Amino acid sequence: MPEARTPADIEADIIRRRQDLAAALDEIAVRVHPKTIIGDAKAKAAAAVDRTAGRAYVVANRTVSDVRAQFVGEDGTPRLERVVPAAVVAVALVGALALTSRRKPAGRRRARRRHH
Repeated sequence: MPEARTPADIEADIIRRRQDLAAALDEIAVRVHPKTIIGDAKAKAAAAVDRTAGRAYVVANRTVSDVRAQFVGEDGTPRLERVVPAAVVAVALVGALALTSRRKPAGRRRARRRHH
């Protein structure tokens, strides 16, 4: 048989439940406050940017290492059999770009007029 509660027990229980409810309402008020929502959104965005930047760094670092391995031996000496052809291609591309930038397209040429 359960014990009968006294009015003091009931009153203490009511006070405790009011305090618990007030604490829960305070927590909800903090969570839904615009500053809290904005702060949480900023923190999530910053974390996402950090993750993305970290991944990009790892990919870029791996790519640079892979390319470097193609042109430099394990002992640090250049692999001339790969460096020389790449340098020739680079020089040819730069030369071709220099030549095409000097020429004007045929449709753009105009006769010069002399003003007296």
